[in-house]
Amino acid sequence: MNRRTFIGKSGAALALGVTGMSAFSITPETTMKQPLKNIQIAEVNSNFERELLTPYRFKGSAISEAWQVLSYIKSGSGLYKIGVGTQGTLWSDQRVFFSHSVNGGNALMYAMTERALQILKGNSFTDPVSVLDWLLPEVYAYGQKITGMEDLKKTFALNALVGVDNALWMLYAAENGMRNFDEMIPDAYRPGLSHKHDKVASIPSFSVGASIQDVKAAADRGHFIMKLKTGSAGTQKEMLEKDMEFLTAVHKALGHLETPYTSNGKIPYYFDANERYETKDTLERFLDHAKKIGAFDQIAVIEEPFGEKNTTYVGDLGVRVAADESAHTVEDALARIEQGYTAIAVKAIAKTLSMTMKIAQAAYEKGIPCFCADLTVNPILVDWNKNVAARLAPFPEMNLGLQETNGHQYYKGWERMLTYHPMNNGSWVKTHQGVYSTDASFYEHSGGILINSPHYEAVFMDNV
Repeated sequence: MNRRTFIGKSGAALALGVTGMSAFSITPETTMKQPLKNIQIAEVNSNFERELLTPYRFKGSAISEAWQVLSYIKSGSGLYKIGVGTQGTLWSDQRVFFSHSVNGGNALMYAMTERALQILKGNSFTDPVSVLDWLLPEVYAYGQKITGMEDLKKTFALNALVGVDNALWMLYAAENGMRNFDEMIPDAYRPGLSHKHDKVASIPSFSVGASIQDVKAAADRGHFIMKLKTGSAGTQKEMLEKDMEFLTAVHKALGHLETPYTSNGKIPYYFDANERYETKDTLERFLDHAKKIGAFDQIAVIEEPFGEKNTTYVGDLGVRVAADESAHTVEDALARIEQGYTAIAVKAIAKTLSMTMKIAQAAYEKGIPCFCADLTVNPILVDWNKNVAARLAPFPEMNLGLQETNGHQYYKGWERMLTYHPMNNGSWVKTHQGVYSTDASFYEHSGGILINSPHYEAVFMDNV
């Protein structure tokens, strides 16, 4: 067996053995008081369930189905965990989505998940973050090959690794006797996840062309901030006209409303263009319209207006601009910050918890606020995101954590999917008056995310 040695940032050696698939033993980046166990991966498996959606329109298209991918990992001690991931092919790389059938695009991402599990089988680890450092390049290279795209977006590979990463974290916690999410956070990433909000905003999302009546109804139910998709279909001129019309309608419906969660007492506007704006000038015309109608001061954030290859400086627009899908890795997030982006939408449920910890910490060190965005994920993943949102520093001009969650709006089987949550009766699971209650029981039980779901255990009945 040929062996290679890699030196990590901490100076720890990563011994990799190669026998067709690379074997490895990974040491942690941070030192804890008690030595971490070297966890042997004895068995792996995967499966998926298809869930239908009411069409959710963005990026000039729409999704009507999402695969829930399950990653089963069993350790040498006999413990097993099942990580869940929701696939978002349109969001993570729309070129894959447009160049294949819906099932074809999903199958490619699923193949990458399966590849990751097979690489892990028979090897050992001590730290999930270091596993991702090593595994991501391998899985990304495989994705480039099977999609035929040399410039495949890294987020596509990260999305494929979410369930695998979750299973590793669950095993890591169980094998090392860690009782909750706080104990599980490595020392290096704790500063960026050090808050404990007692409430997290529940942010619904409205697709392009959404009814203003539906937006107003959400406000009437207590939601004080909504994610509003812009970047309408059509030419740039047609898009801008439709977006300005939508902004006018939103401000007319919500501009006079009050909320106790913002410093000025007004409803904040959160727009997401999903890379649809081709030039800064077009975005400035949208903002000029906001000033004209008196809506400009209520724009809390504009997310991902430009494509990731657009290096336009955005720090002089007078509004907070957030990076989302373009901030694939911590290096990408730092590059966006240099371009004037002053917020990062983090997604433990789309880019892995391991990468999210890194991005959140880097943003914290730069004084850049973060909030959690959704991928239209299942109820279990909502709580993976919630564990991050509840620990991020408050968003500027607000006094609580922020989390987009829209699965209840689009999954046709949402109520059934709620029963798959291992602690579906938890006080934190459902929205009340626009917020989640992240009380003491939420922190005690980590939102239930470290417990296997009985429903998903049944999928692997022959393995458990």
